[in-house]
Amino acid sequence: MRPLIGIAGKELKDYFVSPIAYIVISVFLLVTGWIFFTTFFLFNQADMRNFFNLLPMTFSFVIPAVTMRLFSEELSVGSLETLLTLPVRFSDVVMGKFVAAVLFTAAILAPTLAYPVVISLLGDLDWGPVVGGYAGALLLGASFCAIGLLASALTRNQIIAFILGAVICFSLTVIDKMLFFFPDSLLGVIAYLGAGTHFENIAKGVIDSRDLLYFFSVTFIGLYAATLAMQER
Repeated sequence: MRPLIGIAGKELKDYFVSPIAYIVISVFLLVTGWIFFTTFFLFNQADMRNFFNLLPMTFSFVIPAVTMRLFSEELSVGSLETLLTLPVRFSDVVMGKFVAAVLFTAAILAPTLAYPVVISLLGDLDWGPVVGGYAGALLLGASFCAIGLLASALTRNQIIAFILGAVICFSLTVIDKMLFFFPDSLLGVIAYLGAGTHFENIAKGVIDSRDLLYFFSVTFIGLYAATLAMQER
């Protein structure tokens, strides 16, 4: 456990000493804040529905930008070999970087907690879906972090890692919106693969074991595949 915590702490520190972290946070807050409050005053409804509706699409590009350097940078500069000379396991390295990415994702979301506070001052806000929405956002963020970590483990180039992670995350976000392209026999499977539907269910305050299983499965598969990729290298 100690190596995992040490790696997570180092990676989290590296995030906040890099200007890229603040650029990502600023862009995320500007985009989500502008889109959300524009539609909020348009519909004049005291809820966070529009914010959570656009979150999967935003995360599919923001989180790969957060995770693209985690392994690609190590492979590019050759520091991974030095890291592995320490008494750590591959799983410690992968989990440490994953924990750091999830904590940074939580840090990105933290300033948006001001949104429901402001809305509650303007109207009667139902806090149940808000709590469910943020819980779903963390689960969605964790699963996308695992995918981004896998993409970063597959290449030395950070740009390629970003593109690969973004393509996978974006595909999972929109695939359940494109069911008309698939034969009827596959609709059930394709619909289940879509991250958007599972996130929307939790964001409504509905906790279903199938949705939790989906996010845990995607996270596990991403981390396990990343570990295998690093072992092969």
